[in-house]
Amino acid sequence: MGNTIHGAPRDHLLSQLPKIAPGTRGPTHGGEMAAVSGPVELGASWGPARPEPPPTRFHRVHGANIRVDLSGTRATRVESFAHGLCFSHEPLVPGQVFLVEIEEKELGWCGHLRLGLTALDPATLTPVPEFSLPDLVSLGHTWVFAITRHHNRVPREGRPEAEATAPSRPSGLLVEPYLSVEQFRIPRDRLVGRSRPGLYSHLLDQLYELNVLPPTARRSRLGVLFCPLPDGTADMHIIVNGEDMGPSARGLPAAQPLYAVVDVFASTKSVRLVQLEYGLPSLQTLCRLVIQRSVVHRLAIDGLHLPRGLKDFCKYE
Repeated sequence: MGNTIHGAPRDHLLSQLPKIAPGTRGPTHGGEMAAVSGPVELGASWGPARPEPPPTRFHRVHGANIRVDLSGTRATRVESFAHGLCFSHEPLVPGQVFLVEIEEKELGWCGHLRLGLTALDPATLTPVPEFSLPDLVSLGHTWVFAITRHHNRVPREGRPEAEATAPSRPSGLLVEPYLSVEQFRIPRDRLVGRSRPGLYSHLLDQLYELNVLPPTARRSRLGVLFCPLPDGTADMHIIVNGEDMGPSARGLPAAQPLYAVVDVFASTKSVRLVQLEYGLPSLQTLCRLVIQRSVVHRLAIDGLHLPRGLKDFCKYE
């Protein structure tokens, strides 16, 4: 990398990088590692002895109208609006996010992507149910939710119902590079879906940090994970463009293998898996955060005295 990052002075950018938040592990005197209390980082370069989750793939078993590409990372419904069920190739590990990006939409249908978890082994599903709701759920040990244009937050226990429907600004979306979900902490950057910059980006984004797509839009990113609890059960969380919707289901059997469920339903035609890194954010990502904080919206990045490659990276092009 040398003394520049995409052609920008390295020392200048490094001096502005955010400090590592509490809860990580760092070196102590003598080269040993010391733990600091806080959320667990999956697969961090230093931290709890947890292996990096394997790359996510779609299962070979899927709905009759689904075609999965050779890489196993893109699923497309080729006809109708149903028979679009897909599953993760392997059970998820605690804290692992199964993240999909909506690549194609299809006009003329009502309804959108459905997402969740199942304790049923996809290999035993003969035939694969036509719908996740209610067909797959009626088989038991399955928790699936429909994603809507205005996906509501799930209220926490003891909190008023109004909290769930109140519009909320993603807290610290660019200030805090991590998303904390119960005991897990995940680099946020790849969790967030973003539209491509255009002529009216400054109107659509308002401020750059509010550049979050509607849940069902093209390029929106939706994920599901589970978090084990001390009583042997687990909470299921749905992540919408880098924001935790809270526990969508409780009491899942944490000791059983849990597969991700994606129903490419109705107006959602094609989805692509997004691979996540669970350690520290990359130096490129941290530099991008610094630059983004200094601009009002993405179009303003073009006016900065930066190399073209760095501008494109900052605008997610």
